[in-house]
Amino acid sequence: MPRRRLSSGSWLAFSAGLALAATAGCGAGVIPEIHSESERLAVARRLAAGQQCSAAIELLKTYVANNAGSADVDVALYQLGVCYLDTREWALAGTQFERVLREYPESDSAAAAAFRLGDALFGQTRPVDFDQEYTVKALDQWQRYLSAYPGDRYGDLAVRRIAAARTRLATKLLDNGRLYMKLKLYAPARVYFQRVIDEYSDTPVAGDAWLGLAEAEAGQGHRSEAIDRLREVESRFAGRPAAARAARLRESLEQ
Repeated sequence: MPRRRLSSGSWLAFSAGLALAATAGCGAGVIPEIHSESERLAVARRLAAGQQCSAAIELLKTYVANNAGSADVDVALYQLGVCYLDTREWALAGTQFERVLREYPESDSAAAAAFRLGDALFGQTRPVDFDQEYTVKALDQWQRYLSAYPGDRYGDLAVRRIAAARTRLATKLLDNGRLYMKLKLYAPARVYFQRVIDEYSDTPVAGDAWLGLAEAEAGQGHRSEAIDRLREVESRFAGRPAAARAARLRESLEQ
């Protein structure tokens, strides 16, 4: 499947957008008097639509507890997960989506729950300097969603999420390589740059990895190999900043 490339600016916009979506307008609200379970669910959904997340959560939790096995409990679980996303309670959100997928796989909410589970996992990621366990989990979940629900309404958004997650993982490897370059540890630097090339060639940082690999080769004294590598970068990334940087570096090595 072709994947879109995201610039670093697009990546930041994606991350910021997810955070803003999770915090915009989520008020406490006032829970009205409830006379039936069907009314409880209807009011909860209305409160959620009105960004009164905390009140909606309380009603939905009660509905789920009181109506195990009812026809609409899958709807309530999904809505509860969405409300937890809105309040940035990522782990709780993920638990609701997992229940929908595990207990109600034929539900009309299952596809959306599979997509939103990726969002809940991604919400638990740490900054790029740290371990990216939850980025990997979110990436895997969005890929499973696309495989299980082709043509679903969130498909295009999932493709963009996947591209952003892959760029994040590639950036982590690239940064590791650059750190080893600063330490003049060229062999491990090459390993990380090569991993970006092998595993994330479709990401915006692939050109930087090619350049890093050439610089590491030059640092090891493999001048001719580095020059050949830079010529390849100039050809492969013609018209892009990586090609111009490769040309400058090649010229300096040829002097």
